[in-house]
Amino acid sequence: MCDLAKYVRYFRQAKGDYNKFSSAQTAPAKSLSIFKRTRDMLIGYNTNGLAHHELFDALDFLAEVGYRSVALTIDHHCLSPRDTDRDVRLQRVKHRLESHHMRSVVETGARFLLDPRQKHAPTLLDPDPIRVQSRIDFYKYCIDIGAELKSDCVSIWSGIRPQDITFNEGLERLVKNLSIVIEYAEQRNVTIGFEPEPGMLIDTTGRFERMLHLIDSPRLMMTMDIGHLFCLSEVPIASFIERWADRLINVHIEDMQAGVHEHLMFGEGQIYFPPVIESLLSVGYRGGVHVELSRHSHQAAETVLAAYNFLNPIINDALNSRLPD
Repeated sequence: MCDLAKYVRYFRQAKGDYNKFSSAQTAPAKSLSIFKRTRDMLIGYNTNGLAHHELFDALDFLAEVGYRSVALTIDHHCLSPRDTDRDVRLQRVKHRLESHHMRSVVETGARFLLDPRQKHAPTLLDPDPIRVQSRIDFYKYCIDIGAELKSDCVSIWSGIRPQDITFNEGLERLVKNLSIVIEYAEQRNVTIGFEPEPGMLIDTTGRFERMLHLIDSPRLMMTMDIGHLFCLSEVPIASFIERWADRLINVHIEDMQAGVHEHLMFGEGQIYFPPVIESLLSVGYRGGVHVELSRHSHQAAETVLAAYNFLNPIINDALNSRLPD
């Protein structure tokens, strides 16, 4: 078990790395990682936190630091459906991931990719069928990317409930449109990781469970965001990991304050992470644990390193504690 003193050490080490390089002209070429063994649970990073990096530079940087998975948020700079050379770029991404021995998930939460005037719009809850179809078409595009990259999943969410409909009406609309997405994913042998998101129709794991009563598939799994659980008082986090272990296909991780949906650097929120990591190992989770700090792109060169050097020793200690004496 990781005690509090060790946790403070993890934070101080990562914070020291963060401060050390915050004024540097360039990031270090290699990680200060202390843990190099192969493991099934992989530290990953979401490209929405590297918005100012060219995509292939970002992939190379993550690999150099030690990340072994990447959450590819499809956006203007990352395999956009508007790119005229998207097929060529997709093959380049595939080969780059293979050369770095990195796994991937495909993320669909770009803020203004489909609508330049409204964040995260349109969604599967949009009242306009034409706009709903544009979201469905986008999800199908992302599923095709996931199939080509052999990604662990394509991660999606419900969207915000329109004010003029009830929760049950929104759920009915969601299930109707989601069924089209799931059917396409089944055809392409791609898994959907559905993420409960604060402020959206499906915001908690409890509401995710309600949705499952109306629609289910072997290809419908869960993207679990550790910060979201804490934000919405789904605690202790370890118990929710255990409850949903059979559905977990993708994990997002960051720090957060209770009741405030703001993704924070580790040590700036209230989450105690060792039991979280220990629980993921205990249930046999074998996917990426992806750092999601989309508002840190302006300091990504420092944040990428600090996040890795925070999580890596916690995972190292948790794994060592499971070894026989």
